[in-house]
Amino acid sequence: MIAEARLDAKKKAAAIIIDIGIENAAKVYKYLRQEEIEQLTMEIANLQKLESEDVEDTLNEFYELCLAQKYITEGGIDYARSILDKVMGAVEAANLIEKVSQSLKSRAFDFLKKTDPKHLLSFIQSEHPQTIALILSYVKPEQASLILTGLPREIQIDVAERIANMDRTSPEVIREVERTLENKFSSLVNVDLAEIGGVKYMAELLNAVDRSTEKYLLEEMNKKDPKLSEEIRRRMFVFEDIVTLDSIAIQRFLREIDTKDLVVALKGSNEEVSQVVYSNMSKRMSETIQEEQQYLRGIRLRDVEEAQQRIVGIIRKLEEAGEIFISRGRKDEFIV
Repeated sequence: MIAEARLDAKKKAAAIIIDIGIENAAKVYKYLRQEEIEQLTMEIANLQKLESEDVEDTLNEFYELCLAQKYITEGGIDYARSILDKVMGAVEAANLIEKVSQSLKSRAFDFLKKTDPKHLLSFIQSEHPQTIALILSYVKPEQASLILTGLPREIQIDVAERIANMDRTSPEVIREVERTLENKFSSLVNVDLAEIGGVKYMAELLNAVDRSTEKYLLEEMNKKDPKLSEEIRRRMFVFEDIVTLDSIAIQRFLREIDTKDLVVALKGSNEEVSQVVYSNMSKRMSETIQEEQQYLRGIRLRDVEEAQQRIVGIIRKLEEAGEIFISRGRKDEFIV
């Protein structure tokens, strides 16, 4: 897979619009919202000279995303992954699938993201738990966590389980829910079939709620569905979240893990994670790990994920023992 261009998302969009020409650009503009048109036009106007290498990388990345989206549309995520695995390898294919999956997520309920959580809570708390779960699956985890925490205990667990078990919701169902909100919210949007909610989202949501709510929900879920509870628990701190740890925590877990696991885990991680880890170890150790990575060939995605999960498991145990602190993403964690 060709490396991504050294441009941010807005500049990439501007570069593509310029490259496809005025006639095609006009067709694209028809599908954009007014706010997006203004932002894109401003970016194009401010765009200075671009390196030919950046333009080429951007177009190649765009082509790969379109290709992956085509495969997903034709046969779903698994079909797309099976083809892309053969084309670019398991790790690169997984990264591309993740990126496309995020871009495919519907814009439904976009207007709710600017709504005060307290107002939204008072508006939806009398709705059916499935409706609440659907709505919370579309807002940011930080916003959803405040709403979930504000719900009565007996509704919290019902909604949490529905979010965790949610996979795909049809456009008709989403539109029906939107229509029930029409009297209070006028901004309705069209949607495509989208992957929403699910275990990953529920883990992100629980990462953002207070610890009391997190503990309660996980314990109650464990009583009803131990497998689901464990899967959510395993995803609550993912390998990429290492960048959120302070240096003391990173150096602490580095003393506990198997170096072989670290070599494999970093092979499939992004540059930011690698740099954070390398910066918290000796130069000699860093060089040794990077040298060993050069000899890794044909490594399976499953091997990378298992190595990362073993490291995450150690981090979680250290947190439970009170030896390290994992930020929950809340503003009221610290007393100054």
